[in-house]
Amino acid sequence: MMITDINSAWEELRKRVEACTKCGLCQTRNNIVFGEGPVNSKCVIIGEAPGEEEDMSGRPFVGKAGQLLTKILENGGGIPRASVYITNTIKCRPPNNRNPNTDETDACREYWEAQLLLIQPSIIVTMGNIPTKALTNTQRGITTIRGVWQKWRGIDLLPMYHPSYLLRREGDLTVRKQTWDDVKSLKAKLAALK
Repeated sequence: MMITDINSAWEELRKRVEACTKCGLCQTRNNIVFGEGPVNSKCVIIGEAPGEEEDMSGRPFVGKAGQLLTKILENGGGIPRASVYITNTIKCRPPNNRNPNTDETDACREYWEAQLLLIQPSIIVTMGNIPTKALTNTQRGITTIRGVWQKWRGIDLLPMYHPSYLLRREGDLTVRKQTWDDVKSLKAKLAALK
């Protein structure tokens, strides 16, 4: 596929998401949160759902959890945030930042799958239970599966704690160490691609 084809396919996908009415979240959103970053990135990070700040700005991971994600990537892994593509399993904010339900995640599945197929990353990082379960077809919780490399359609996939979980468990040294170990594992896998 030529780069112009990728760009036009990307823009067409964005337009489909902007016009989407497949679930009730379209009625309460301010903006879709399509994702951001280089579309030729070797790494895609997939979070759960946009929060209030993301809904207002149309950008993923810009609130407190997003600021922590940037610190984890850049300070912990030496991975510039601008070098990865960041998106969510759903593109609209659930009311009161509740977890998305199955109908909502199913409605958006075609969009994040299309993003992954267009980007063709070498690594996917799932942040939290919802994207991990969606991409690995497991019912195991993130505390039992985090840090264990998986595969999604042949692509290496690393489940990690969602930054909002880390914020809620700020003083938990075990969780901090596990996150540090995971980002070091991600850094090593990215370095091996060069």
